[in-house]
Amino acid sequence: MNKKFILSVLLLAGSLAVKAQQVGASPEYIKTLTAKWKGERFADGRPKVSDALLARLKNISLEDAWGVLKNKGFVNQFEGDWQIINPDSPMVGRVVTAQYMPARPDLLEVVKAQGAAEGRGQQGGNNSWPIDILVDGDVYVADGFGKIADGTLIGDNLGNSIYAKSHRGVIFYGSVRDVEGLSAIKGFNGWVKGTDPSYLLQSTVTTINNPIRIGRATVLPGDVVLAKKYGTVFIPAYLVEELVLTSEVTALRDQFGHQRLREKKYLAGQIDSKWTEEIKADFLKWVNNYPGKLPMTKKELDDYLKDRNY
Repeated sequence: MNKKFILSVLLLAGSLAVKAQQVGASPEYIKTLTAKWKGERFADGRPKVSDALLARLKNISLEDAWGVLKNKGFVNQFEGDWQIINPDSPMVGRVVTAQYMPARPDLLEVVKAQGAAEGRGQQGGNNSWPIDILVDGDVYVADGFGKIADGTLIGDNLGNSIYAKSHRGVIFYGSVRDVEGLSAIKGFNGWVKGTDPSYLLQSTVTTINNPIRIGRATVLPGDVVLAKKYGTVFIPAYLVEELVLTSEVTALRDQFGHQRLREKKYLAGQIDSKWTEEIKADFLKWVNNYPGKLPMTKKELDDYLKDRNY
């Protein structure tokens, strides 16, 4: 093969590789990562799961959400052992990801130059870059490689900026400072691995809206996070609607089962195993006379229960 041709191919490949090394992922790349999502998207390419679904998700238990994901083959979506700023306030939202790494001078030069080329602010630290792109309903999720001392990704100033843009909070595999100030921001919440009074040192953001690791979980931009007192679950956008409805039906089944067990109408083994036709009919009658407001429409419930194996 002609040596000049081989050299040209190698140079072209090298040129494409250099162009691909952006701090912020392109909309095209995010669309490729989330190709199974068929609905509306943000300008940056992330799936735009509806506010109505997010509101319903907030009432879903971690166990029910995890169970649906496990049955779909998603076994690496949970992370626990958090310090939570407001433990009794759950949070749901659409994920914006950021990856941090220990700093080194040559890498910092490249990141700063590429950030400037992408129009990112050059004053202050680059830990403000992910915050600059947040919109309402976003949750800022960052891998701070577990650094606590000198690994504080935000304090109360940046916390106020985050809440002003997203009306949500943060999930950091790292730390924060100014916890008193952060806890005073009404509506803000944070799941972090630690707190420290120090400033962020010797860390740099390397990518925004790329896949990241949060402990045991793999997280993609545009995932939806369910964050509660006992952990966080990261849900692929295209599965949110099915997960919410399945979990809502599971919660209804549990409520029915608990009530019937308290009434001593059935034995525990009958409720915990495949239901008989008698129990199925009893459940449908119970649902049709449900005393409160169902979390889903009656049509959604009827369609879901049709041909379901109890």
